[in-house]
Amino acid sequence: MYVHLGNNYIISTRDIIAIINIEPPVSEELDDVIETACIDKKLINIAEGKKSKSLVICNDNVYISPISSTTLYKRIANYNKEV
Repeated sequence: MYVHLGNNYIISTRDIIAIINIEPPVSEELDDVIETACIDKKLINIAEGKKSKSLVICNDNVYISPISSTTLYKRIANYNKEV
C-alpha cells in the first residue's frame, strides 16, 4: 500500500518506520533526528512554505509533511480495513 504525504509525494507504507507529530513544542531529541537527517542529506521537506505538521521516518529518507500525523495514520488504517 502507498500513502500520500502531500505535494505529490507518495511512499510505500512498507518503508515507514515512524510517523511523529512535530507541531510545537518539539523535543531536543526530535530536533537531533531532523538535524542528522539534514546533515546526511536524507531530509526531504515537502511542506514547502506550509506549516510542518509531521515527520515521517522511512528506511531511506526522512520527510517533513504538511499533513498531520493523525491524518496520515487514519489513511493507512482505513486502507487496511478495506483490504
